[in-house]
Amino acid sequence: MPNGISSIEDAADRLRHARRIVVFGCSGGGKSTFSQKLSRTLGLRYVSMDREVFWLPGWVWRPRAEQRQLIAGIVAEDRWIIDGNNPKSLDLRLPRADIVLWVRVPRWLCLWSIVRRGFVYRGKTRPDMAPGCLERIPDWHFISYVWNFERDDVPEFMEGVRLHGPFVPIVQLSSRAEMRALLHRVVPAA
Repeated sequence: MPNGISSIEDAADRLRHARRIVVFGCSGGGKSTFSQKLSRTLGLRYVSMDREVFWLPGWVWRPRAEQRQLIAGIVAEDRWIIDGNNPKSLDLRLPRADIVLWVRVPRWLCLWSIVRRGFVYRGKTRPDMAPGCLERIPDWHFISYVWNFERDDVPEFMEGVRLHGPFVPIVQLSSRAEMRALLHRVVPAA
């Protein structure tokens, strides 16, 4: 990517001064945990799109027009880190973003993570989900979505970046070790 940042040091330097951060990637990649830690480190509002935008209680999908209205209100704020998939909202998120963190860990790790959290949180609501969205063991549809994410969804993210954020710096994080290294190096700006 022409706007890609390959150095963890360079990424950390940019993050120290960022006020608006978009984080996306495959389910189970560690976006939410990473974003929450980063928001605490940088003092930014953490926004889980799953919790605050997409889902209503009981796994009811919020109407798209309402989603877009909520996203527009969030991105109008001055300081945030937004964690979530949905390439159809990149037109709202990217023009306001200072930097994008794209979590692209191996799919086997994403699969392991969704199965593990299915058991850990089974029958409970995860902290990054809307109230009443009780975690379940992943079904075949969700497993297939994760398995095919790179093939089916990444092209739409790439097109969204090209159209709506061609000059926004992008850091691709391909392992949990890279995510930890970046968190370790980020120190808030004075």
